[in-house]
Amino acid sequence: MDRGAGAGNAAGGSHAAADNRPASGEANASGRAGDAPVSAAGRWRPGWKTALAVALVAGAGFLLARPTAVTVRTPARADLVQTVVASGRVVTPQRAYIAAQVTGTVIDVPVADGQRVTAGQPLAVLDARDAGAARDAARAAVVQADARLRELRELTEPAAEQQLAQARANRVNAEAGFRRTGDLAAQGFVGAAQVDEARRALDVALAAERAAEAGVAAARDGGAQRRNAEAARLQAEQALRQSEARLGYTTVVAPVDGVLIARNVERGNVAQAGQTLFTLAPARAPQLVVDIDERNLALLALGQEALAAADARPAERFAARVAYLNPGVDAQRATVQVKLDLPAPPDWLREDMTVSIDIAVARKPQALVLPLADVRDLASGKPWVMTLADGRAQRTPVRAGLRGDADIEIADGLPEGASVIAGGEPVRLGQRVRAR
Repeated sequence: MDRGAGAGNAAGGSHAAADNRPASGEANASGRAGDAPVSAAGRWRPGWKTALAVALVAGAGFLLARPTAVTVRTPARADLVQTVVASGRVVTPQRAYIAAQVTGTVIDVPVADGQRVTAGQPLAVLDARDAGAARDAARAAVVQADARLRELRELTEPAAEQQLAQARANRVNAEAGFRRTGDLAAQGFVGAAQVDEARRALDVALAAERAAEAGVAAARDGGAQRRNAEAARLQAEQALRQSEARLGYTTVVAPVDGVLIARNVERGNVAQAGQTLFTLAPARAPQLVVDIDERNLALLALGQEALAAADARPAERFAARVAYLNPGVDAQRATVQVKLDLPAPPDWLREDMTVSIDIAVARKPQALVLPLADVRDLASGKPWVMTLADGRAQRTPVRAGLRGDADIEIADGLPEGASVIAGGEPVRLGQRVRAR
């Protein structure tokens, strides 16, 4: 009985084990028959995957259906200034090229590049010994000419007058002697030879008188000797002035007030006459010279206001005014030259500095404006903006007006209350959008 029971128990245990094994047509969790038994959770796992996939699809659809938040702007009224931007340089209306007028060795250069100088200030000094000697000789010639004039006035003229008086007395005596000899000849006391001798004596006396008169006339003012002496003195004075000028040329001076922008000489150099030693920018208000694209020529006019800034000091802007428009266009560069005056140039401004210039070519008060970035396809000539209408991004053509540095005028096509989608928003036309 006990053995049967044990056998039965053993058989029952074997049966229970057989009952727990899967049938030959079933697979376990690993897909193989006869493996470990599968739990209930394992049997439901594929259903959960399906549910999750459905949920993800539904969520994506919800997100896609939800409007995209975008930045929206409304056109505003503002004063707008349209500018033409260009770069150029600082120049003076003219430059003075200072040269030596005589040849000489440079013994001193008391100035430096960039130094401000005044009219008459020495810039270079040449060896002046030869010029000084020539000046001294010319002075001596003037002294000699003066002495000659004094001699004519104080000695020659009185002596000539004395000679004239003596000649006149001799002529009177000769005339008297000739008359007496004639009377004696008429009485037969003397012969013809004595008469001829008396006549010759009279002729000599007359000639001497005429010569004395000429001598007096020459020695007096307006006479030949006086004129010659005065001419000699004038020549001596002219030579003195020339020698003094040449002596003065040995010191090269600034012709006007200004700034030295170039020095081409050093001590010990031999300066040749006509050789440029210095370049001077006269102390006049400088100008700005710019080359502007010829496409902007129609926008430019004399008197337009501008703001300029030097590259050396970009934060310091100063006023300028259009003063000159070149009537010709540079065909190679397609530019036109423009010059601007500076009503109050800054003290630090230097010749040939590079400057950036904004010329105000048009102004419009209370224009309807948008940021430049919000207007699309400006270069195409058919600008448009993306607007928010009926919950979607729509294309709205506009007509652009004045163009400022950061804003542009909307001249037509857009009402003041329109909602304009910012230019940087990554949305497509027709996409559902909402204001952020």
